Amino acid sequence: MLTNDELIDRLLDLAFAEDIGDGDATTLCCIPSEAEGKQKVLIKEDGILAGVKIAERVFHKFDPTLQVETLIEDGTPVRAGDVAMIVSGKVRSLLQTERLMLNIMQRMSGIATTTHIYQQKLEGTHAKVLDTRKTTPGMRVLEKMAVKIGGGANHRMGLFDMILLKDNHIDFAGGISAAIDRAHAWMKANNKSLKIEIEVRSIDELQQVLDKGGVDRVMLDNFSVPDTRKAVEMIGGRVETESSGGITLDTIRPYAEAGVDYISVGALTHSVKSLDISFKACL
Repeated sequence: MLTNDELIDRLLDLAFAEDIGDGDATTLCCIPSEAEGKQKVLIKEDGILAGVKIAERVFHKFDPTLQVETLIEDGTPVRAGDVAMIVSGKVRSLLQTERLMLNIMQRMSGIATTTHIYQQKLEGTHAKVLDTRKTTPGMRVLEKMAVKIGGGANHRMGLFDMILLKDNHIDFAGGISAAIDRAHAWMKANNKSLKIEIEVRSIDELQQVLDKGGVDRVMLDNFSVPDTRKAVEMIGGRVETESSGGITLDTIRPYAEAGVDYISVGALTHSVKSLDISFKACL
């Protein structure tokens, strides 16, 4: 299995390949190979900065001779007009790395900013906002990194690092009890030790899970706030609790006050607005 660093390297290789192809025609025709220059990463919108460390990797991967001066670190609140980085070296390299660096920093900063706003809504409770697998294909590692930078928590990275028994798994397995039994049997047969989360759609299904046991977290799917409060009381701290299903910035606070540990929000990654950032020449 690939590490996160290996996944990021593959992503950068693919991103450069799709953008530059066999050569940046505009830069190659306009800029002499020996030309040197300097550019600044300019923040144009208030938010939470993210993607700085990845931007450094972009520059150094493409041209190790580029000099990067980082002025603002990941996770820092920024305002329009702030300068996050200054990069100097070959002008051709600056121009060819510009778009990829901005695509990554803008999206990661947008996710971090949105996550920060959601997490602020939970102040005074013990709940944490969670991401989901509703991510841009190939960019999951970066997007989940941005959620953490923004103050949220990561759910599972993929299908490999946690067992999540959702409605379809339960239905195909023959019910809640059978699904839990199969999960434990599979882990024993394959020498695996993974946390088990199970989705429930009603108070009745929750009771079945509590009677059966053998799980680490219960996902309360599309529960009302009153039913969430009742479910938390029934669970009584025996397992972790997660609310999920259409929860928005306007509705998240009551779920946190109902006592759940986590609230998953797909909107952190699937429909976020990128933060406005530019890369301008220092003349």
